[in-house]
Amino acid sequence: MSNTPDNFPPRLTLVTGATGKTGRRVADRLVQLGLAIRSGSRTAEIPFDWADATTWAPALAGVDAVYVAYHPDLAATGAPAIIEEFVKAVEQAEIPRVVLLSGRGEPEAEECEAFVQNSGLGWTIVRCNWFSQNFTEGGFLDYILAGEITLPAGDVPEPFVDADDIADVAVAALTDPKHLGEIYVLSGPRGLTFAEATAEISTALGREIGYAPSSRQDFIDSLNHYQMPLEQIDLLDYLFHTVLDGRNSTPTDGVERALGRKPRDFTDFTRAAAASGVWSTGETR
Repeated sequence: MSNTPDNFPPRLTLVTGATGKTGRRVADRLVQLGLAIRSGSRTAEIPFDWADATTWAPALAGVDAVYVAYHPDLAATGAPAIIEEFVKAVEQAEIPRVVLLSGRGEPEAEECEAFVQNSGLGWTIVRCNWFSQNFTEGGFLDYILAGEITLPAGDVPEPFVDADDIADVAVAALTDPKHLGEIYVLSGPRGLTFAEATAEISTALGREIGYAPSSRQDFIDSLNHYQMPLEQIDLLDYLFHTVLDGRNSTPTDGVERALGRKPRDFTDFTRAAAASGVWSTGETR
């Protein structure tokens, strides 16, 4: 297979996680550029399901680029084995390149990255911090709507990265050969503790959102109370108890290196989110 610039831009891109935080944005941007996409989701016309390998080959047929956003996370139990097999399927389909969404500070994610890097594919790695959009499109939204964020986050700063920045970098990597072989570590421009992030949300909203640190066990107990699946509880416990230990606190230059501009600040994110009404209605726009 060829990884030359002749393969850019892609004729057809499979966007896995096409209904998720980054996949939806990547798909929208590619369409806006006039490029064809195939939606990689279980409800798509050609279904794609990470848990059902028989769906992979039909979804990969005729594709010449893939955006890989594994759900729920590359740190989840069994993810490396699935990504290893998926990379083999991409190679078998003779698809020239992939862009992999990865997790910063997660050894399991780096194991998945190695399968991509050691393949015969043209690749770009987009390695990311916690998303700002966890507060608008993820589980933290319910806390805000209830008026208090309760998490076992401690006082560790996190430079939350905006999903729009992630999508911009991913689309650049899919459409421009200069990004081949690059690992872009993405973050926001400054670190904030979860308490500080909550205070910024309160300021943007013009009303108080409380922040109450939770113990590890109380957090797990609350997730069990809401009957969250055990594998999701284990993942969240791992992310808060292990990964959120300061290893990712320092902001990175990945957005600027890839795009030539600064990443979006959390304050700008909160202002836009407040103006959208998501923290009043719970509906993303």
